[in-house]
Amino acid sequence: MRTVIVAAGILIEGGKVLLSRRKQGTHLAGLWEFPGGKAEPGEDPRVALRRELVEELGITTRVGEILDVTFHRYDEADKAVLLLFFEVEREASSPEPRAIDVAEVAWRDGESLDPSTFPPADIAVLAKVRARLATYASSGRPSSR
Repeated sequence: MRTVIVAAGILIEGGKVLLSRRKQGTHLAGLWEFPGGKAEPGEDPRVALRRELVEELGITTRVGEILDVTFHRYDEADKAVLLLFFEVEREASSPEPRAIDVAEVAWRDGESLDPSTFPPADIAVLAKVRARLATYASSGRPSSR
């Protein structure tokens, strides 16, 4: 079983977090996830995340600290993922996110983060994201700032 390193971005704006939906014909098609993707061999995961966010959503970002790390085996796909969740901020000059290489994008509040609509590897971070969203709602900004 091969292990891949995946970098995902937790981008919170206006009290909502950015999600992308996996395209049909891919592993875990139709599920929502925190946008990002695989790091190439030898590629820094932060660089991979910036690259993936441009390729998939057309946005430019600054990648911050790691919010969470999880490991999950997908036996049906004969792979395992080491998933690094990073705090991300969109650069001031960045356009709005759009679905370039994903099925769709959406901004969601904490109440609408239903674990049954996410890949198993993403479920563990949902509580931390909800807590960040709750902090944003009460203070008007993410708790990381």
